[in-house]
Amino acid sequence: MVFAPMLIFGIIYFSGVFAVQKYRRKKDDPDIFFFESCWTIFALLIYLAITEIRTGSFFILIPVAFGSLFLYAYRKNKHRLINGLLFNLFILSFGGYLIIHLMRTEDPLVGGLLAVLLFLFFAVLLFGLVILVVFLYWNSLVVFRRESHSIANLLTLILAVVLTIFLFSDVLLQHFPEWVNVLFGIAPVSLFYLFFVFLNFLSVSVLYQFNHPHYDQDFIIVLGAGLINGETVSPLLAQRINKAIDFYHLQFQAKKQAPRLLMSGGQGSDEKVPEAIAMKDYAISQGIPEGEILVEANSTTTLENMKFAKEVMDSLKPQGYKAIFSSNNYHIFRAGLYADQAGVNANGIGAHTAFYYLPNAFLREFVAILFMHKKRHIIVLSSIIIFYIIAALMQLYFT
Repeated sequence: MVFAPMLIFGIIYFSGVFAVQKYRRKKDDPDIFFFESCWTIFALLIYLAITEIRTGSFFILIPVAFGSLFLYAYRKNKHRLINGLLFNLFILSFGGYLIIHLMRTEDPLVGGLLAVLLFLFFAVLLFGLVILVVFLYWNSLVVFRRESHSIANLLTLILAVVLTIFLFSDVLLQHFPEWVNVLFGIAPVSLFYLFFVFLNFLSVSVLYQFNHPHYDQDFIIVLGAGLINGETVSPLLAQRINKAIDFYHLQFQAKKQAPRLLMSGGQGSDEKVPEAIAMKDYAISQGIPEGEILVEANSTTTLENMKFAKEVMDSLKPQGYKAIFSSNNYHIFRAGLYADQAGVNANGIGAHTAFYYLPNAFLREFVAILFMHKKRHIIVLSSIIIFYIIAALMQLYFT
């Protein structure tokens, strides 16, 4: 009898899996993984809710409340860092709920799920930092070989060095007085705070990859990037344009009405032509009619991309329009923040980026977002530093 509910759940769940696959394969943009994941979470919550009703408890309402709050906030505005915090609170509360549920019901399905999650958690906890440091050194070497040697491309190496010092800090601190050891507490607490902020940023950035704009857009803003030799579209920029072109064709196939491509990018001091002109030439070479391409060639930053693109779209469709923007997948969340600042109601679609480049790219995006909200982070980090300085002084003079 214990396994009867699990058997029924299994039949319903796998029937749903096949139904979702069959339904989504008929769509222009199937994205089966995303919808299968949604079905899995929904089916599991229904199973747990039924179990809760049978036992007369309502603990499941806690993760459901956090999940509902996240969905409301995310649906209202996808470009908010708080969405990452709300999602992580949902995951944390759901994990806690599973523990309580297992203790109360000894449900084997929940026990199996929890065992997998705890194994992954403790594996990361025990070996995660060492593996992360090794991976960062390897990744920084790959980036160093394949990309320019700028500070922005050395972020993984810098982080690896900082974490290495942190790993060996216990050995180093044995040779210092106690008040110095107290002062060193600034490092782990500050790193923990930054990790907490980074986790929220990474969570919402990953979630944003599953954005699915409707095929009813009037414009696709393509964000510019540097040119090779000042005149040729780089592979990174080509990926952004190709992503927009793919959407252009998909919408035309679905609705028989294609959006116009709005190339946005000015001319840098080391460039022979504006980025938008080079982008337009590239799109034409890929078969896009010249009349379907608009050009904005004055912007020098992502914020200006959005502001000046809005001026173009407002002038062409003052009665209102629908728009999206195209950039690389690691960049679209921050670009969305700038879209909000510029008053552009648009979500992003992300082009594929080489895996080796992603860790460094996401770190760079994270640093940029830290600076976007620098006042808040300066206050928190300054408070941490002041607290430990006071604690170190008390250790030095009063003990």
